[in-house]
Amino acid sequence: MREKQKEVDAWISEHGGYWPPLSMLARLMEEVGELSREINLVYGMKKRKPEEKIKQIEDEMGDVLFNLICFANYLEIDLDKVFSDTMEKVQGKRS
Repeated sequence: MREKQKEVDAWISEHGGYWPPLSMLARLMEEVGELSREINLVYGMKKRKPEEKIKQIEDEMGDVLFNLICFANYLEIDLDKVFSDTMEKVQGKRS
């Protein structure tokens, strides 16, 4: 993840910098909403309107991941460490 965080940071640096935290959170929630909607259209009871463009779940997950990395970078959070800590927690290796 460190390499991805560096890659995102380089791109953000070339395109105006990071947004304030509340704006990033709003953007992240927007992307999660789009992912939720797409999953609902594919697997749920909601049906796609004829004029709606088909989005790929993978694309929506990518948008969520990009925005999460932006947020982590702004807050100086090492996602490699966060992921390792979380895996230890879910595997019961730490309380």
